[in-house]
Amino acid sequence: MRTDTRTSTRAGVRPQAQPQVRKRPRIVNITGLLFVAPSMLVVVGLLFYPVISSVFFSFTNKHLLRKDFTFIGIDNFVAVLQNPQFWEAFAISIRWTILSILGQLVIGFLAALALNRIRHLTGLYRTLLIVPWAFPTIVIGFGWRWILNDVYGFLPNLLTTLGLTDSNVSFLSDPSAVFLTALAVNIWFGAPLFMVNVLAALKTVPREQFEAATVDGANSFQRFAFITMPHVKRVIGLLVILRTIWVFNNFELLFLLTGGGPAGLTETLPIFAYRTGWGLQQLGAASTITVLLLIFLLALGTLAFRLLSRWDRKDA
Repeated sequence: MRTDTRTSTRAGVRPQAQPQVRKRPRIVNITGLLFVAPSMLVVVGLLFYPVISSVFFSFTNKHLLRKDFTFIGIDNFVAVLQNPQFWEAFAISIRWTILSILGQLVIGFLAALALNRIRHLTGLYRTLLIVPWAFPTIVIGFGWRWILNDVYGFLPNLLTTLGLTDSNVSFLSDPSAVFLTALAVNIWFGAPLFMVNVLAALKTVPREQFEAATVDGANSFQRFAFITMPHVKRVIGLLVILRTIWVFNNFELLFLLTGGGPAGLTETLPIFAYRTGWGLQQLGAASTITVLLLIFLLALGTLAFRLLSRWDRKDA
């Protein structure tokens, strides 16, 4: 219905004018930018510069001990991809990452379920179980090297004293035991991260749903599958993605334990890149390895996050 403005004017009532909203000028907080600028410079220096320099040197024959270098195009990429040692290190990295994530997930998940049912001294148990993850990696590495040393190590001497072994086992130098030993240490080190996050997700599950399911006759497995898992699976998915990227790209723990040996049995791609760059002084080839590692992890992360988003849309 159209308003008759003429009738309103004759009656002495004039239409109200629309107030004009003035846009405030956008003020740049110079003081805030000055406070943020130092941290941004640190981020740029520590993150973007190494990435850009690695990409740049991957197209050169840069040597660690020489200043001069020339551009050689994709020759480094061709040489690295044709190097069988690169593919051996890549296969070891795949096996190391998959087994580490599976072990950390299973142990961390079971520990979270156990802690969620405990009603007494929960704070003490959480503190004790999070100890491995709280220590610096260098402390973990040297500590386990001392424990597993075949001469003065605590564990080999204990096994020999108990009569379980005839002589001290060389856990970090025996080709048949070194990979499994390093894998056990990595699982022990990373499982608390899964435990803490899964336990936090379990605390958000409404108790009313368990009570209603119990009244309806649901057994323990059904309560776990249809109540517990839907609440924690997104947290588990994010943890698996982030820990996969971290473990695949991790260098210090395995290097401190074994140095990539013996005979390259524990040489992952980060250790192979380190040996190429600092051992052989071939900085261009080492940069190429790191760029290929970056491309692989970016592709893997993108695919994983797409699968996780599709998973969320399916649940919605």
